[in-house]
Amino acid sequence: MQQTQIVEIQNVSFGYDPARPVLRDIDLAIPRGAVVGIMGQSGCGKTTLLRIIMGAYLPSRGTARVLGHTTGELDAAGLYAMRRKMGMLFQFGALFTDMSVYENVAFPLREHTVLAEDLIHDLVVLKLEAVGLRGAAQLMPAELSGGMARRVALARCIALDPQLILYDEPFTGLDPISFGVIVRLIRELNDSLGATSVIVTHDVQEALGVVDYVYFMAAGRVIAEGKPDEIRASREPFVHQFVNGELDGPVPFHYPAPAYPAELELAEV
Repeated sequence: MQQTQIVEIQNVSFGYDPARPVLRDIDLAIPRGAVVGIMGQSGCGKTTLLRIIMGAYLPSRGTARVLGHTTGELDAAGLYAMRRKMGMLFQFGALFTDMSVYENVAFPLREHTVLAEDLIHDLVVLKLEAVGLRGAAQLMPAELSGGMARRVALARCIALDPQLILYDEPFTGLDPISFGVIVRLIRELNDSLGATSVIVTHDVQEALGVVDYVYFMAAGRVIAEGKPDEIRASREPFVHQFVNGELDGPVPFHYPAPAYPAELELAEV
C-alpha cells in the first residue's frame, strides 16, 4: 500500500535574487507519520526549503504540494487555513517574553479557535503535562532555562494538534540533558499525535538518532538521501566529511590564500 505523502516538493528552485538561486531542482517526499530530517551545512538552503514547505515563500520554479494543497495555487485565505494545520518550533523558541508559560501556550488557542476559557485551560494543562512542565505554568520566560523555554515553545507548537510539525534547528544551544529531552519529545509527540515532522538541522549525529529518513543538502541541492544508517555509511565526500566531523575534505580547512612561503617573504620586505 502506497504511503500518503504529506509534503511533495517537485523540481523546486528558488532565489531571493533571480541571478543567485538559493534552491536548485529540489525533489523530496515526506510520508504521513514520518520524522524526516533536512540536514547540511549552515547556509545550504535548509531554512529556505522549510519556508517553501510552510508556504512563506513560493517556488520560482517547480511545485510544492503540502497537506493536499499546491501552495502556488492558494490565495491568502487558503495559505492561512493550511498553516493552521501546522506547528512551528523556531530556533530559539520565540516565546512572548511578557506572557507567562500558561499564556504562551494558550495564545494560539485563543487566536485561532472560539473555545471556551475553561476548555482552553484544560488543553493548556494537557500540553504542558506532555512536555513535563505543568508545574511551570505561572513562570515567566525569563525564569526558564534554555531547555525549559524550548519545551514550552514545543507545547505551544502542538496546542492545535497540528498534522505537520516543522522544527528549525531545535537542538541549538541545548545542554546534553535538555537535548535528550527534546529528542525524546519530538519522537513521542509525533507518534502520539499521529503527526508528521520535518527537522531542519546541521546537528547531524544528534538528529540521526530520531529521524526515519534524511535529505542531505549542499549548495542548495539535495546531494544524498536515505535512512540514518545509509547516511552514516555514505561515501559521498561531503556527506562523509560532515557526518564524521572531519577537518578537511570538500569543505577545506584553509581558506584560499597565496602560497604560505611567498606571503612570509612579502612580510619580510
